[in-house]
Amino acid sequence: MNAAAPGNADRQALAARFADGPHVAASASAEQRLTDWFAELEPAQSGALEALLAHPFARDILRGIAEFSPYLFELARADAARLIRILSCDPESHLGDLIETTSREVAAAASEADVMQLLRRMKAEAALMIALCDIGGVWPVMQVTAALTDIAVTSVQSALRYLLRQEVARGRMTAPDPEHPELGSGLIVLAMGKMGAGELNYSSDIDLIVFFDRSATSLAEDIEPQPFFVRVTQAMARMLQQRSGEGYVFRVDLRLRPDPASTQVAISTDAALHYYEREGRTWERAAMIKARPCAGDPKAGDALIAELAPFVWRKHLDFAALADVHDMKRQMQTYRGQSEVSVEGHNVKVGRGGIREIEFFAQTQQLIAGGRHPDLRVRPTLEALDVLAASNWITHEARDELTTAYEFLRRVEHRLQMIADEQTHALPEEPEAVERFAHFFGYASREAFASDLLGQLKIVQNHYSKLFEGDDPTGTARLPDINYGAGPEDARLIEHLANLGFKKPVAVAGTVQQWIAGDYRALRVEATRAAFLEFIPGLIDGLAHAEEPDDAVAAFDRFLGALQRGGRLISLLSQNRDFVALVALILGAAPRLGDMLARQPQIMDGLIDPRFFGAMPDKKELSERLAATLQDASSYEDFLDRLRLFGQESLFLIGTRILSGTVSAQHASTAFADVAEGIVHTVHGLVTDQFAAQYGRIKGQETAIIAMGRLGSREMTASSDLDLILLYDYDGEAPDSDGERSLHGAQYFARFTQRLISAFTTRTNYGVLYEVDMRLRPSGRAGPVASRIDAFADYQEREAWTWEHMALTRARVISASPEFRERIEAIIRGVLTRPRDAASTAADVADMRRAIALEKGEDDVWDLKLAAGGLVDIDFIAQYLQLAHAAAKPEILSVSTLQVLDNAARLGLLGQSEAEILRSAARLYHDLTQILRLCVTGKFNPESAGEDLRRVMARAGDTPDFSSLEARLRETQSEVRRVFTAIVG
Repeated sequence: MNAAAPGNADRQALAARFADGPHVAASASAEQRLTDWFAELEPAQSGALEALLAHPFARDILRGIAEFSPYLFELARADAARLIRILSCDPESHLGDLIETTSREVAAAASEADVMQLLRRMKAEAALMIALCDIGGVWPVMQVTAALTDIAVTSVQSALRYLLRQEVARGRMTAPDPEHPELGSGLIVLAMGKMGAGELNYSSDIDLIVFFDRSATSLAEDIEPQPFFVRVTQAMARMLQQRSGEGYVFRVDLRLRPDPASTQVAISTDAALHYYEREGRTWERAAMIKARPCAGDPKAGDALIAELAPFVWRKHLDFAALADVHDMKRQMQTYRGQSEVSVEGHNVKVGRGGIREIEFFAQTQQLIAGGRHPDLRVRPTLEALDVLAASNWITHEARDELTTAYEFLRRVEHRLQMIADEQTHALPEEPEAVERFAHFFGYASREAFASDLLGQLKIVQNHYSKLFEGDDPTGTARLPDINYGAGPEDARLIEHLANLGFKKPVAVAGTVQQWIAGDYRALRVEATRAAFLEFIPGLIDGLAHAEEPDDAVAAFDRFLGALQRGGRLISLLSQNRDFVALVALILGAAPRLGDMLARQPQIMDGLIDPRFFGAMPDKKELSERLAATLQDASSYEDFLDRLRLFGQESLFLIGTRILSGTVSAQHASTAFADVAEGIVHTVHGLVTDQFAAQYGRIKGQETAIIAMGRLGSREMTASSDLDLILLYDYDGEAPDSDGERSLHGAQYFARFTQRLISAFTTRTNYGVLYEVDMRLRPSGRAGPVASRIDAFADYQEREAWTWEHMALTRARVISASPEFRERIEAIIRGVLTRPRDAASTAADVADMRRAIALEKGEDDVWDLKLAAGGLVDIDFIAQYLQLAHAAAKPEILSVSTLQVLDNAARLGLLGQSEAEILRSAARLYHDLTQILRLCVTGKFNPESAGEDLRRVMARAGDTPDFSSLEARLRETQSEVRRVFTAIVG
C-alpha cells in the first residue's frame, strides 16, 4: 500500500482493528522515544505514522513496544516503510501475499546469499505484523501460532527447493517438474512438535526430522542417497539459522530423529522404521502424534506417516506407556522451582500447571485410545481436547477450562518471547520485573496478572493431577482401612473379604496373613518385602473381580511361592498400578495363563521387556529368538526343556497381549501359528538328525510336516492342538536305512514319526509342548501315522471323502525341503482344483454340518465354534466355495477363511453383502475365541463369569457392555445361519 495514503482501506487496516494494548504507566519516556524516532524520519513517513497511530490503542501499542520490547522496537525502527505497510494492511491477505511473493522471488534467486536475505526479510516483516496482531488483540492466539507456522513451513520449503534446483542443475538428480524438484525425490521433512501441529510459539525453534526413501529417489545413478541428503539437510539448516546482518529465519533442531547421538541428520526410511519398531520409546510415540510432512516429497511423506501409524497408535490401553508418562513427567519437574505453582520465575511451559501439562493431558489420552478411536488422531492440542470431550473421554467443562488456560498461557509465552526474541518460557525472577511484564501484557499491576495466572495454573494442575498424579498411586484409597494381616480370626477382615466376593474369606485371610508373615524366598530382601506389602490391598481388590476370586488368590500364592528372585518384579508391581491390574487380570481372568505363571514365574520376564508392547515379532525374529534360546543346550533333555520354556513364554506373552487388548485377534492367531511353526520346524530338524544318528538314513529320504486345521489356516488360539500329517518318500531301490540298527522303509518313518510326536508331547520339568492330533491323516486312526507321498496322492484321488477334501483346503507344508514341498503342494492343488458337482458337494457339506450338530449340539450361543451360525458354518461355507469353484477359478484358494471370502466376493462367487456378514462375523468370533481360550477351561457360562472377563470380552467385541455383546452375537449368528442355508442348504 502507498505509505502516503494510509486511509485507503481503514476498514481493513491493521491499525484500525486494534482492540487491546499494553498498560504503559510511565508513558513519558516511551512517548519521548517515539518522538525522537519520528524526528529522524522523512516528513511523509512520520506523517503517515502519526495518522495511523490516531486509531484507538495504536499509539499505546507502539509506546508499549518502545517501553518493554527492545526486539520489536528495533524491528519497527529498522524500516519505517515496512511498519507503515504493516499498519495499513489487511493482515490476513498480507500474510498470504508475503508468502507468495517470497516463494516466487526465491525461485528466481541467483545465489544462496540472495535466498537467505529474502527469507530473513519475510521473517522480519511477518514477525512484526504477527506480534502487532497478537498484542493488539486482532488475532486470537491460535491464529497467531498458525501464522508463525505458515512462515516456518514456507521457509523450509523455499530453502529446500532452492537447494534441490541446484542439484538438478549439477546433474545429481532429475526433476520431472523443474519448479518443484522435490516431487518424486524421496526426501521427506517431517515437522514435529508445535510446528507439526500448527502451533509454533513466537520465538520457537523448529523441530524437523529428515528421512529419505532409498528405493524411490530421483537421484542420478552414481549418487549415493545418504551423503547426498545429509549434505542437503545440513545446507538447509544453515540457510535458515545462520545469523547475518538481517538476523536469522528459524533455529533448526534435528535431534528428534532416531538415536541422534549415532545417526546422521538424514536417515533412510528403512532404518527409521526398524528403529521405531524395535526401540521406539513412548515419548517418541507421543512426538509422532504431531508429526506432519512439511517439505520434500509429499507422497513419500504421507506414506511414511502411514507406515509409522502402528508404532504410534496401539489398539488398546498401553500399560507400559503410562509408566513411561509418569517418568517423563517426573523428569520434566526436576527443573528448579517447578515443584509448586508460583509467579516469579515460573516456567509457563514445563512448570506445574503449565502448557506441557495440557499437552500431556491430551497426548497421553490420544496415545492410549487413538489406536481404537481414529478420531483422536489429530495434531493440534485444542482440537484433541475437542475430540476427547466429544467422545466422552473428558468432560466438556474440562475441555473448556483447559482450552481457556492453554490460550492464556500461550499468550503469556508469546509476550515473554517478544521482549528480546529469546526462546524463553520463564517469568522474571524479581517482582519488579514481573510488574513490568504485567504492564506489557496489558495488566495495571503485578497482582492482577498474578491472580489470573495462578488461577489458570491451578485449574490445569487440578485436571492433570486427576489424570495422572492423584493421591492414590496404588489405587487403594477408596478401600476401607483394614488390617490385612489380622488373619482368619478378625471379623472385620472376614466381612470385608466376603463383601468383595470371596466365597472362602477365612481361607483367603489365612493366605494373606501368610504373605505378610510368611517366609517366602522372594520376600527375604527387606525392600522387596516392603514394596510387596504396600500393594496387597490393591492386589486383593483386583483378584476379587476375577472369574474365580478364591482360585486367583491361590494361584497368586503358588506364584509367590515359586518366585526365586522377586525383587525386580515386585518393585515394578508396587510402583505401577496398571501392571498390578494386568497381573491380577492374568491370574484372575485367565486360569491357563495364571497356572503357567505360577509354575514358571520367569516367563513374566517377557512382560518387563520394553519390546513387549511393541510390534508382534515376525517369523524371522521368532526364529532368531528360538535359535538363541537353544544354541547352548547341553543335552537332548535340556533342548526339550528350553523348547518348552520358549513355547510357554511365547504363549504367555501373546495371551497377555490379547488380555490387555494391545494386539488384535488376527495378529494373535498368526503369532500363535508362527511360534508353533517355528517350533515344529526346529523339532523336525533335531529329531531327523538324532534319529539318523541312531538308525542311519535311507537313500533319497524326504520328510515333510503338513499343518492342518487351525495351524494350517494360521488361526490358532492359546489352547490349539497341532493337527499334523507326516509325509515321506525315499529311493525304492534301497529301502533300508544305513545305520547300525537298520530299519526298513515304512517301519523307519513310522518310528521316526512316533519320536517326533514324543518330542512335542512328553512331559518334562516344563510340562508338555503341544498336544498333537494326527486324525486328519489318510484313513484317520486306522491308517499308518506316516504316509508315503504316492500313497497320500492315491488316497486323496480315489478314497477321500468330501469332508477330508474340506480339511485339505487348510493344508499347509510347514517343514520340508523346497523340492519336496513343491511336490506336495502340487498334489494338494490338483485335488482341490479337480471338477466337482456343486450340488452334490453342497449336500455333502450340509450332511456333515447336520451330523456335527446332532453329535455335539448347536444351541449354545457361547459355543462360538459349534453354535448355529458359528465358526463352523463360516468355515464350511469357505470350504464349500473352494471345492465347488476352484476348478474354474483356482484363485479362490487360500488356507485363510477370511481370504477365501475376500477372493470369492472379488470373483463374483459370493455376494458383497453376504461376504461382509461373514467377514464381520468371523472377526468377531475370532476375537472372542482368543479371549475364551485364554480365560475359560471348559464351557463358558456368562452367569458365573467375573466382571474382568465380561469387560475384556465386551471390549474384544467392540461393544459398550456385555449385554450389548450378547445381543450382537445372537444377531450375528442368525445372519450367518441364513447365509449358510442360502449357499449350502
